[in-house]
Amino acid sequence: MKTATQNLINDHVYILRLTDVMERMVMTLATDSADMEMVVNLIKNYADGFHHAKEENLLFPLLVEKGFSTDQGPVSVMLHDHTEGRRFVKGMTDAIAHYKTGDESVIPDIYMNMEGYVELLRAHIGKENNVLFKMADKAFTTLDQEKLLTEFATVETTGYSDGQIARFILDIEALEVIYKE
Repeated sequence: MKTATQNLINDHVYILRLTDVMERMVMTLATDSADMEMVVNLIKNYADGFHHAKEENLLFPLLVEKGFSTDQGPVSVMLHDHTEGRRFVKGMTDAIAHYKTGDESVIPDIYMNMEGYVELLRAHIGKENNVLFKMADKAFTTLDQEKLLTEFATVETTGYSDGQIARFILDIEALEVIYKE
């Protein structure tokens, strides 16, 4: 049976690919503001708006029902990481806006926020894949997993236009071609 946690792990594959692109952008000192904006858009709409929304609105509340706390422990840590990630994205967004006005002095700020996001998300995904999701799989019944999968599918079909999730993935793949190793 496919599980809800496996669904989230599948999202992680693409989010990690995006972090690889971001790392290469920093390493090559990329200065294309359109590519930087595409990265921010993908984070806001795919990693955060789609993936983190499934976790925050569906997975974490079910974990709380199963006895997990939002004040301490793994769910609390994940929520904190999501907040920190949003702080890095705001830093990127603000610096890119200044850069687009011709202010090149903010390029190090863009890179610093990209690097911070990459480091945070890689560690975050490791914690989810290797700790939290294993705990969730033990806490959830088959019915819980099926219900979550159905709710995840509803998020994808009602929250996004037809094919939008696939387009996010295509955008990640297009950036990979530009910023290949």
